[in-house]
Formats: sequence, structure tokens, C-alpha cells
Amino acid sequence: MTSVGIDAVEIRTGKLRLDLPETFAPAQDKDPGYYTKGLGLTASSFPDVYEDIVTMGANAAHALMERKDLEPEDIGRIDVATESAFDNSKPVSTYIAGCLEQVYDGDFHHANKGERKFACISGTQSLDDAYNWIRAGRNRGRSALVITTDTALYARNDPGEATQGAGAVALLVSEDPDVVELSTEQGYGSADETDFLKPQQQFPSVDGKRSVQVYLARMREAVTDFESVAGKIHPDDAALLPFHTPYPGMVRKAAALAFRHVSRDTEIEEELAAEIGRQPRREAFDSEEAFREAAADYTDDLTDTDTYREWYAETVDPTLTISREVGNWYTGSVHVARLSGLKAAYEDDIDMTGETLLVGSYGSGAQAEIHAETVQSGWADEIEAIDVDEQLAARYELTFEEYEDVHDVHNHDEDAGVADVDQFTAPEAEFVFDGWGRMGERKYTYVE
Repeated sequence: MTSVGIDAVEIRTGKLRLDLPETFAPAQDKDPGYYTKGLGLTASSFPDVYEDIVTMGANAAHALMERKDLEPEDIGRIDVATESAFDNSKPVSTYIAGCLEQVYDGDFHHANKGERKFACISGTQSLDDAYNWIRAGRNRGRSALVITTDTALYARNDPGEATQGAGAVALLVSEDPDVVELSTEQGYGSADETDFLKPQQQFPSVDGKRSVQVYLARMREAVTDFESVAGKIHPDDAALLPFHTPYPGMVRKAAALAFRHVSRDTEIEEELAAEIGRQPRREAFDSEEAFREAAADYTDDLTDTDTYREWYAETVDPTLTISREVGNWYTGSVHVARLSGLKAAYEDDIDMTGETLLVGSYGSGAQAEIHAETVQSGWADEIEAIDVDEQLAARYELTFEEYEDVHDVHNHDEDAGVADVDQFTAPEAEFVFDGWGRMGERKYTYVE
């Protein structure tokens, strides 16, 4: 059976940086620790006035194609996952293909193009679609481009404002991949929820407390479903656990519940019993409320143990490094987590070849997916080629007043347009927004 998975990765972050403890916190009259310790965030990334979801996605895809020496004829499918789309009919993938055709001799006329929507999980769903397309033998030897791209803005003074971010991840999905092979087994947890939604509006309506509960519940269902087809998960099975990361603080909660679940009925639970007791069992309690309270107390005790802290430091924390600096990228967040974890392993000279990643994706509304990935022998060369550190270091540092201006630029409801705010950085060898066409479409050009 031919292996299928991620052959290459590229990333493009918005070119502007908002420092949360130093710049945002004083303006909001907040303790800086609320952001750094509570949410687990240091900064947010934002697009400059000439950037948007098309330019970020096209620039990531272009860098990937150049590095892999690909031509349009090598790509048979372009799928874009986003929840920041500006057109209810024309998919973002057509805009991105149009950008790329400006710099290549060939075209993508024979590539299937689409756009996926299911909040943040749609990036993984697009990855699944590309995987299935290749495994079905419909790719004719070609690869797929999966692009996640979002500008995750919230209304001013919304509680989610501090988690904002903007960026794109491009994934090349191919046979015999260099980075990771995807598992055939998947687990799902899905329900009709209204924890986070955008009913004909740009900024989300969010029930924050409910959203955390739904996230954790769907993840728990997905793990159980995955185990029904792949077998019981043990804490030692995976070298890294990239989670959907709206902010690192939420991942801390998810990781604790995940470890409690997978350590149950294992030697780890028995070894910890002398220190914190055994896990509560539902049948031992008269009510669901009493059981939940006992389980929460046990989880609190569990996270204070050396066993848990060592596991978290090795398998989860490395996946959060980039997210702390860029904020939430919606559809791209779990793919940023994968990249962050592999990058940390590369920098620590850890050989990940043959190791397993257990990937937990989530989208509000709501659905979670768990699948496994096996790291391939070419992973280190691919990770080494990505210039994410250089991109992060080159971002322009916003003042709070500049942040307010650029927020208005990307607010579709504001009268202020791109021309009303000067660009903060100078584009170079990249696609940029170039005004409006005769039918109200957005236009793009490549700047040398």
C-alpha cells in the first residue's frame, strides 16, 4: 500500500506584531500575566494593509512550490480551508491559483479547486480530502496543495481580542511523503453546537465558557472513537501531540484530560495511586455531578505530579512555541502546532524518524478529529528549510494606536479602506492586494 501524507510545509505569518504584555495589556488596563500565564500568549500577528488571506496563502504556496521545484502541472488539486472568506460563491483557491499563474509559465486549469468550511477543523478536513483523492488513485501521479489561511480578528474589546492572529500554512500532500505519513484510522466527535459562529458577520459570536466545554467534550469523543478502530492509546505511544490551539491555555486543559484518559487502567495510574490515588470511576458515585467534581479534583492533582509534567514537557509544550508568538490562526492552528513540535525536535537534535504524532483537530460548531501520523526520514531537511524564525523576527512592532488603525483596515464594516492607512512594511518578492475590480472582486499582483 502506497504511503500518503505531508511531503512539505510552508508558513507565512502576518507581517505585523502586537506585543500583548507590553502594548496590549496597559491599554486594556490588564495584568500582563493574564495574557502570558493565563492564555499562554506573548504576541499576536496581523496582516499589513496589503496582506489578506489570499496573499498569505499564495505566498506560502509559492515558497513551497519553489523549494520543491514544482510546476503547475505537478499539482492536481488546490484546497483552501478558511473561516475568513470574503466571497460566498467564488472560492479563495481560485484567487490563489490566479496569483500563482502570474509567476509560472503553466496554469492550474486542470487542477480541482475548492474551499472547505467547518471552523478551525476544515484545514484537517482538507488534508483528509487530499489524502482520500490520492488513495483513490484519482491524482494521476500529481500532488495536492492544502492551504489554511485566516485573519482571526475579533470585535474591539471582545474577550477573544487577545487571541487574534493572522497567517497561512501550505501543505503539499503526496505519495511517499518526506514529512509524515497519515494513518488510515480516524476518530470523530461531532455535535450541533453554537459555541462559536459567524451568522453573516465578520466577527465571531462566542460563548467562551461553553466553547471550552464543547472543545473538551468533542475531543474526548474523538479519542474514544479513534481507540475503537486503532486500539487503546497509551501515554508513551506518541512523541508529540499537536492540538488545535486557539490559545495555549486551552491546550493545557485538553492535555490534562487526555493524559487522564489514556493513563487510566495502565501501569502509570497504578504507580501514581500511592501519590494521588486511583482515578474516580463513575459507578462509585451516586450522581454525575459528584463524579465530575471528583474527576476534576483528581485532574488537578494529576497535573501537579512529576510524571504528568515530564510527559507534558516532552509531548505537548514543544507544539506551542510558535503559537505563543502569533496567536490563533483558526484553520492553521493545529498545523502550526505540528510544525512547532517538529521544529523543536530538530533544534534539540532529536531523531523523530518513525515516531508517532497523535494529532487532535477541532472546529467549533462542533467537531473534533484524532488521527495518527508517522514521521518520515526526510522530515529534518524539510523543517530546516522553513524560515519561520526569520519571519517572526522581521515583523513590524505595532503601537496600540497603530493596532487600532490596522484593525479598522481589515474590518469589512469600516469605511476606512487600505488607502487611508499607510503600509507599515515594504513588500518584496511576494503577492500583494492591489485594489478592486469592475465586479467588486479583489485584485492581486506580484511585487518583485
